Amino acid sequence: MPLNLHLLRLFATVARAGSFSKAAEILLLSQPSISKGVRDFELQLGCRLLDRTPRGVKPTREGVALMRHAETLFAAERDAEEELRALRSLDGGSLRIGASTTIATYFIPEYLGSFHAAHPGIDLQLTSANTRDIARLMLAHEIEIGLVEGPVEEDGLVSEPWRTDVMELIVGPDHPFARESEPIDPKRIAGETLIVREQGSGSREVIAQALGARKIDPARTLEIGSTEAIKQVVAAGLGVAIVSVAATRDQIALKRLRAIKMRGLRIERTLWKLKTPGRLDVPSATAFERLISRPAAQNERRSASA
Repeated sequence: MPLNLHLLRLFATVARAGSFSKAAEILLLSQPSISKGVRDFELQLGCRLLDRTPRGVKPTREGVALMRHAETLFAAERDAEEELRALRSLDGGSLRIGASTTIATYFIPEYLGSFHAAHPGIDLQLTSANTRDIARLMLAHEIEIGLVEGPVEEDGLVSEPWRTDVMELIVGPDHPFARESEPIDPKRIAGETLIVREQGSGSREVIAQALGARKIDPARTLEIGSTEAIKQVVAAGLGVAIVSVAATRDQIALKRLRAIKMRGLRIERTLWKLKTPGRLDVPSATAFERLISRPAAQNERRSASA
């Protein structure tokens, strides 16, 4: 028969206190109800657990054995309560964040630094993957925060706008476009090898939509699974690419890449925050969402003044 944990708690409290009256004070219950509970417990187990004496009570041999297990059980209970309390607060626990590749590489790091400085007891975990994979992780409740580069249409998920990202055409320093002093006609991309991300990438979908609206169909495409690798390939002269402005600052400053303006074509995209309706956010997720709701420049100013 499974142990009745309520009756076990009554017995353990009486055994530790040494009397029914003291146990009643500790548990805020009447002495008769505790006496009845312990008596019922003994009947269920088929053995006497306490010896009643004029000076109080003390555990029998069976009671001593049961007390060892009771202490272990109640210690585990306290540990569970403390862990849950930590998870419900900002003093401990973990926060699992999933972000599509460009966001994870170029947008999130500064926020992670600010969040860690404010809440050092929380273990941060960042997963970088494409939009489709981040949506899958969010649906599976394997992450608390999901930030993606393309709109997601999935039952069980809601996409909320997070911020706007500008995308630009980049070429290597020796590419013919790099010698142009005026914005180029975007139709000239049709004669180029366009370096693109893999299927399932939000940025690839945005670029395809923008070029498709202009009826621009590149002669060739080369699929590469990371923005960093795309930049290296473009710098080496293998083709052109359209990537987030946030991803190109370093290589443009080093003159390994050139940003090319396109006449009459400005590609902007919304970066999205994924939510699962009805899911209760843990406090750490709420605090992180509050942090990333501030513009990046504001976050930098706050970090600098901290």
